[in-house]
Amino acid sequence: MFVRKKKNRSGVISVQVIDKSSGSYKLIKTIGSSVDPKIVDQLYIEGQNWIETYSGQLTIEFSQNQYAKEVAKSIKSIKAVGIELLITKFYNEVGFNKVDSDILRLLIISRIANPVSKLKTVEYLKSYHDIQLGKDQIYRYLDKLYKDHKEQIQQISYTHTLKILGGVMSIVFYDVTTLYFQIDDEDEIRKRGFSKEGKHQNPQIVLGLLVSIDGYPLAFDIFEGNKFEGHTMLPILDSFKNKYKLKKLVVIADSGLLSNKNIEELQKKDYEFILGARIKNESQAIKEKILSLDLQNGKSQIIEKEDGLKLIISYSEKRAQKDKFNRKRGLEKLNKLLRNGKLTKANINNRGYNKYLKMKGDVRISIDKEKYEADTRWDGLKGYLTNTSLTKDEIIENYGHLWKIEQAFRISKHDLKVRPIYHRLQRRIEAHITINFVAYKVYKEIERKLKEKKSDLSPEKIIEVAKTIYQIEIKNPHNGTNEKVNLILNDSQKYVVKLLGL
Repeated sequence: MFVRKKKNRSGVISVQVIDKSSGSYKLIKTIGSSVDPKIVDQLYIEGQNWIETYSGQLTIEFSQNQYAKEVAKSIKSIKAVGIELLITKFYNEVGFNKVDSDILRLLIISRIANPVSKLKTVEYLKSYHDIQLGKDQIYRYLDKLYKDHKEQIQQISYTHTLKILGGVMSIVFYDVTTLYFQIDDEDEIRKRGFSKEGKHQNPQIVLGLLVSIDGYPLAFDIFEGNKFEGHTMLPILDSFKNKYKLKKLVVIADSGLLSNKNIEELQKKDYEFILGARIKNESQAIKEKILSLDLQNGKSQIIEKEDGLKLIISYSEKRAQKDKFNRKRGLEKLNKLLRNGKLTKANINNRGYNKYLKMKGDVRISIDKEKYEADTRWDGLKGYLTNTSLTKDEIIENYGHLWKIEQAFRISKHDLKVRPIYHRLQRRIEAHITINFVAYKVYKEIERKLKEKKSDLSPEKIIEVAKTIYQIEIKNPHNGTNEKVNLILNDSQKYVVKLLGL
């Protein structure tokens, strides 16, 4: 369509909208007429504006009987576009678009929107996004991702995190988890070991993850499935510290990473640390000091150790109630097993509440009530081992952020479905973990933006709404052109689009 100025015999100029899509000139609308050149120019502009509005409306003339057929005929395609707009926006803002591959972006969209196997990812992208991506293309990219992009991706995540934290990276949090495989065979990396997921029969790997104070992912590595988790921390820390030339770094980890060797190595390499302490494993002299503190709710005390380390002991009534409840429940389970005759000599160990069992003679097993009662004195007490110069309140507060790395594992396992892993080759296993690393970083950036905008919506809810936004491509019957329109229909969709600038 175009705007035409037609001069009549009377000298009046008519401004008209003309359509030539059918091959012949067809008058669509007369905007107006005048002999004044200024008015004619204004009418001409109005005609151009009318065409834009008219094209945007995609007006289709249907008879009642042909309505459904004509609508179906005019629709060229429908695809999910909201989730792609959402993920691409934050993927780019973090800086992952610097990675030289659009396949990574597509894999992240799929991992966040519909975390499935690589084969089903191909089907998802075709069905919902009208994107053709072959399985072989994905596998070739996984090899490239492992070889060329893994380090670049961690560098991008670190740089972005450093920026949003104000350019300071002095405290990091470390933890490990296990990821199992749907196979029976072991190899160099996939080993049976202690599984945090209870999948002891499945080969697994150990995943070590380093995050910042707000839970943003910084670095990761994988280890053999039977490796002691305490031996995974120093390799990742050393690599991270050297890579970014960090002079001072405080690492925070739970008691599972606590070992004399780790503490010696951390001090030797000038790391500062805050570790969850196993206060019941301290020397008798230290234990007596702890039990003599008589702390009130929310209070804490420092105990100086002979090796120069500080042990901070805090007390919480809420924790005490939880300790009491768990201990009572453990005792009830033991009593039930005892009554049913299901306890044997093999149960006499220090795992969990089995420590309350004792053996009389050769065969009689009973519950050690004295040990059970003695444990009540420890209810509500929590220990933190450190070599930092931070105050005791700062130590407890910083350690309290450790749950954010646990949240990272929860989101990765449940929302992003990082496991079970179906890959066999180590390079593809690492590439799979890298994809989840990127997806989690994008997820955290969505979360950060929502907090910044003081929105009550969670990332999960935002993702859920974005999934419902579709794009429809329609053929305009007036000019034969294809027009694309994003269907922003309900209040939730409108709110998300406006809130995040989609």
